[in-house]
Amino acid sequence: MIAIVLLAPTIQLILLGYAAILDVRNIPLVVLDMDSGYHSRALVDRFVNSGYYSVVDHIHSMNEIDDYIDRGDASVALVIPRHFGNDLYAGYSAKLQVIIDGSETNIATTGMNYASMIVTRYSQNIMLERIDRSMHGSVNSRVIPEIRIWYNPGLESRNFMIPGIVGMLLMVITINLTSLSIVKEKEIGTFEQLAVTPVRSYHLLAGKTIPAMIIGMADVILVLSIAYLHFGIPIKGSILLLLFLSLIYLLTTLGLGLFVSTISRTQQQAMMTSVFFVMLPMIFLSGFVFPISNMPVIFQNISYLLPLRYFFEIVRGIFLKGIGLADLWKQVVMLSIFGVAIFTLSALRFRKNVG
Repeated sequence: MIAIVLLAPTIQLILLGYAAILDVRNIPLVVLDMDSGYHSRALVDRFVNSGYYSVVDHIHSMNEIDDYIDRGDASVALVIPRHFGNDLYAGYSAKLQVIIDGSETNIATTGMNYASMIVTRYSQNIMLERIDRSMHGSVNSRVIPEIRIWYNPGLESRNFMIPGIVGMLLMVITINLTSLSIVKEKEIGTFEQLAVTPVRSYHLLAGKTIPAMIIGMADVILVLSIAYLHFGIPIKGSILLLLFLSLIYLLTTLGLGLFVSTISRTQQQAMMTSVFFVMLPMIFLSGFVFPISNMPVIFQNISYLLPLRYFFEIVRGIFLKGIGLADLWKQVVMLSIFGVAIFTLSALRFRKNVG
């Protein structure tokens, strides 16, 4: 307990100091430049040089935008139409389109404001250049952005937060139920009594994990029902797929609960260990509240080792975007690998301790 009390605050301070950053930087951007002229390239450079956006790719058709946003590879798409530069040169107003993924409310709101600010300043600079150089045409030429927000047009934060609560709830309930129930039996001595009975270790393992799994799935159904019936958030994707992938995610949380139970002697130790060393790091680094793109590179790399990161992407993708395995297969593969590996290793350690 002394080690936990001394180490936990230090770890949480480091995680909060680096991960709990609400400023939005390096928003992943895809560019569809159908003009490919001087003015369009200058505008894209404005987006890049602002520090708010990071271009992940230059695409060639509108259909590609859906793929990038559905997969989560881009949060914003900039569409520059043909004759963009000619319209500006002739003194007309030129339009462009900004498409924003509204499933991540914080990034969507900030990205919309940044895009409007960049385009407005670019438009003002063009007008000033025309005045200074007395160029041919009207000085009223300007750029008019048409902003479209997908998946969460109202930018309501509850649409972003409530799907994430599914992953949070599963993690908290199953880890605590599994670890505390086993440690409690250790404290009162019934665990040792069970160990010397003919009950097999895998029977004991099933008896501790299956009830937690059933309770976890019941809570998922409860949260989904409340989200739809009370908050009015539609589930655009497949509910059966979401429930199936929740079972895979449960392998990781149950495995972590088993592991905590094998290294803890008291319920207080199990609670402190699971909260400070498992749950809070996952919350801070998984993208539940704080954008992963804002974090230092080392923490971004650590986030790839957290199953909750992949489950958040799956839940929000199915819940808000209505996408399926074709777009989420990478997250599903990684979540399955973590689930099987963590549960298997924890189960082997549990059986060894029982033996």
